[in-house]
Amino acid sequence: MSVYRILFNPLSCNKAGEAGARKLDSVLEGELKYESMIGLDYREFFSSLDPDEKVVLCGGDGTINRFVNDTKDIVIANELYYFATGTGNDFLFDIGKKPEDGLVDLKPYIKDLPSVTVKGQTSLFLNGIGYGIDGYCCEEGDRLKAISDKPVNYTSIAIKGLLGKFKPVNAKVTVDGVTKEYKKVWLAPTMNGRAYGGGMLATPNQDRLNPERTVSTLVYYGIGALRALIVFPSIFKGEHIKHTKMCEVITGHDVTVEFDRPTALQIDGETVKNVTKYHVKTAK
Repeated sequence: MSVYRILFNPLSCNKAGEAGARKLDSVLEGELKYESMIGLDYREFFSSLDPDEKVVLCGGDGTINRFVNDTKDIVIANELYYFATGTGNDFLFDIGKKPEDGLVDLKPYIKDLPSVTVKGQTSLFLNGIGYGIDGYCCEEGDRLKAISDKPVNYTSIAIKGLLGKFKPVNAKVTVDGVTKEYKKVWLAPTMNGRAYGGGMLATPNQDRLNPERTVSTLVYYGIGALRALIVFPSIFKGEHIKHTKMCEVITGHDVTVEFDRPTALQIDGETVKNVTKYHVKTAK
């Protein structure tokens, strides 16, 4: 009989993380042991497992991000799976899966992840680094969550941002030693996968498992608010990159993005305020 060690984040999915994880009772056959990730000593946890025990990580994109950073120095010998229970599932969307598809073998996707350094702090990331109006959206979303239990509509926040709440910036983007400067930058994310922000295909040709482990940086720039608003919905189908005079995608291993004024940034949905620069390095 298979033994599953189920790790859940009780704070994910609007604090319904454990309830979401326990849906596995009707999905898996075997012995299921549930354990909260909060305060868990991962080194002790993995060293205590029998070789044939399977580990299932439950949550959303933020949960995976926290897990890979907390376990980056640990060799995980056991089988490791992911079960989506979060509100943000861009990782699952990117790999062509849905929550109802059940368990996903997680190991191939958390190997050789890129890192980002912001304000002197370095961390791994799963999906992407949002900088510009996407960072603004996360900052505003956090503010709304603090005052209300209602679901946050990030698309609505983005539209309001494009209509004047967010002011575009000037940016300097350096990829593998080549620097370009841009005016009126609305977005400057660097992506490990294709999608972020609830299904926005920022870099539709990016492959998170590409052999070179390169990342892709999108620069959405050079236009006024009205034009930015008109084209913006096409990002959900990845069709924005057809507008080559306002969208440029640069692929490489070493990326630095600098803004001319402080702006909020997000790392797999986690907000960092007042950022002027981020630096991404790939594992290869």
